[in-house]
Amino acid sequence: MSPGTENSEAAERPEAGRRWRVVQLAGCAAMLAVAMTAGAIAFGAMRDEGGQAVASAPAAMSPALLAGGDLDASITSLQAHLRAQPKDFGGWATLGLAYVEQARTKGDPSRYPQAERALKRSLELDADNDQALAGRAALAAARHDFEDALKFAGQALKQNPYNERALSSRIDALVELGRYADASKAADAADSRRPGVPVFSRYAYVRELRGDVRTAQRVLEQALTSATAPGDVAYVATQLGQLAWNQGDYETALEHFARALAADENHLPALEGRARAQAASGDRAGAIKGMEQVVARYPLPGPLVVLGELYEARGADGDRAKANDQYALVDAWTALARANGVNADLDTALAAADHGDAESALRAARAEWDRRHTVHTADAVAWALHKNGRDEEALPYARRATATGYRNAAFLYHRGMIEQATGNAKEARASLTSALKLNPGFSPLGAREARTTLKDLEAAR
Repeated sequence: MSPGTENSEAAERPEAGRRWRVVQLAGCAAMLAVAMTAGAIAFGAMRDEGGQAVASAPAAMSPALLAGGDLDASITSLQAHLRAQPKDFGGWATLGLAYVEQARTKGDPSRYPQAERALKRSLELDADNDQALAGRAALAAARHDFEDALKFAGQALKQNPYNERALSSRIDALVELGRYADASKAADAADSRRPGVPVFSRYAYVRELRGDVRTAQRVLEQALTSATAPGDVAYVATQLGQLAWNQGDYETALEHFARALAADENHLPALEGRARAQAASGDRAGAIKGMEQVVARYPLPGPLVVLGELYEARGADGDRAKANDQYALVDAWTALARANGVNADLDTALAAADHGDAESALRAARAEWDRRHTVHTADAVAWALHKNGRDEEALPYARRATATGYRNAAFLYHRGMIEQATGNAKEARASLTSALKLNPGFSPLGAREARTTLKDLEAAR
């Protein structure tokens, strides 16, 4: 039976439909769990069963192996190498980094415990090797433990001030802790020590967060010119596509995403970005097809929410039930992520505020705010407070989210809706107008609500 048929029947029989969707989603969660734990068998096969003390060994496997294009093949090669050379601390560090990258590109948080074990093995063999310390920083950042990411990056840089991964993770951690001035200094330092694609992309993002879109674009274009490996080309082209999409330039965004996918047809962020740009350009059918392909392989919160909203915006028979299924799967992913050591409060807050329980959204947003004060967490707290009817409390957070100059239409939309709810009609008109001028297709549902609210505000003048 097709999902559409199931959803149609559920709409006709609400109680039976709800029971069926619980079973259906439990099955999806089970499949996610299987997919996210299958790799543990391969790691277990590489344990040093002798239990003997092992001495330091030179790294026989270069981290450059990971830039070769096929990450899965690289991991297989590393696994074979480490079965033969279990004392290669550099090989274990490279494997740990490979698992972190695999988790990032495939949305598979089960790789994080595997990465942790590989990096721990590397440090047992050589406690001061900067590659493993940098790997610990990257792993901590991926799990959203940014204080630890900063700590491990500092330790790695003490051993090797030119470690590219550590320089990059230090920037990431400072950005995600809301320490933007320090992040800017760290980006300048990294650029002077190790100019290249990883540093360029982070340098550009720091500039974008401070509202300097022109510099961000110039730096990314420079990075794309210097990129040679398919993975680097896909990564930087996608960054350029996302930057163009944020500014409402969908044609340019689609061109960049096409270049990214020409380099790597399976690059998840490019596939997601293309679907978002298609939706914003009015190609809803193409966007839904593309996003369905994304979530079928990598059911992450962002794509799941966008697909759900695309179904809602289309409004065909059964689409509401389909949308609810996507939102429910966010909870399944969040549970799996937390089980593998990932702090998913920000993802939970953003999804739940619009499509779940408002009170749980606020709890998650506040928990995230207690850990880090960024523009994204400020926006999440503001929107969660708004959804709980606490708009006077929300307004300072909404203003803080837009204070750095970061050009984000969703932030402006949230601020405008909160200003409207607090009786600040003039400010609401300005914020909503700015959101729609910047990126008129920023959200399948949010953009529609912004236009409706702005029309009402104009009529009331």
